[in-house]
Amino acid sequence: MKLPLVATLPADSVAAARAELIADVRAGLGHPGPKTLPPKYLYDDVGSALFEAISRLPEYGLTRADERILRSAAPHIVGRLELPVLVAELGSGSGRKTRWILQALARRQETTYFPIDISAAALAQCERELGRLPGVRWIGLERDYSSGVAEVVARRGRDQRVLVLFLGSTIGNFERTEADAFLRQLRRALAPGDALLLGTDLEKPIARLLPAYDDPGGSTAAFNRNLLVRMNRELGADFDPARFEHEVRWSAAERRIEIRLRATSAQRVRIPAADLEVTFAAGEALWTENSHKYAEHEAVEIARRTGFRCEGEWVDREWPFAESLLIAH
Repeated sequence: MKLPLVATLPADSVAAARAELIADVRAGLGHPGPKTLPPKYLYDDVGSALFEAISRLPEYGLTRADERILRSAAPHIVGRLELPVLVAELGSGSGRKTRWILQALARRQETTYFPIDISAAALAQCERELGRLPGVRWIGLERDYSSGVAEVVARRGRDQRVLVLFLGSTIGNFERTEADAFLRQLRRALAPGDALLLGTDLEKPIARLLPAYDDPGGSTAAFNRNLLVRMNRELGADFDPARFEHEVRWSAAERRIEIRLRATSAQRVRIPAADLEVTFAAGEALWTENSHKYAEHEAVEIARRTGFRCEGEWVDREWPFAESLLIAH
């Protein structure tokens, strides 16, 4: 049975999102010390399209590893769930790799799928990819993670569970303590028996990692610099992206890739919407993203610390990556 397509729901408040962006810019650029911006701002419509292209690069094996796991393991993952479930996906992007989970669920129940993303363009692409799957009702939510999950939870029926998909390696963008805090907050929004499918990129040789974040063709550099383009467009800033170089480093102590934009010359940048003027010294960095890597089976400890138990873990060996099914206590 083919269920009706439901249109994307509009964001609650564009003004609130803009106010949050301005506050984060002031906090990250308006004070002494290292300059930072949250990685979520990399994913405007242009950034989301660039990341979709990056996910197909030969150097970036992560997405293909995730897809291999989900393609082969989806029936086993679904078989460990308590049905019926609503499905919410955090940062869905195009939703390309989610197809396998939805198809496995649709063989057992009529399924409602809520992709949650702050990019309207990403949701439009997700609708094209997944909006007409037989047995799946697609409802896009242009929201941040917390408000999106709250809306899905509010829609659950009396006997329904919620399955949250947090695929790819987005959890790796959080500092480790922040990742735990985020998962505890998510657990508080869920009920006992609800589930989280969590993707973690595993530790691997640096020679494989670095090109994934600094490809020879420059796609990852364009993705990083697009953050400055976004500041110019949305906040009236006058960044010159050509005067910043994309920089990628591995920190063995933190077990993470660190990504920055480094000023190639001294410069002063005005950001009118934030009522801010920012000075960069030559060589000074703007820290834009971290990507933490995990040990195999580390999800068991993560689950224990955050109110879940690890029901199962599936690992890709070609590009070490794990999907872990966590069940809320």
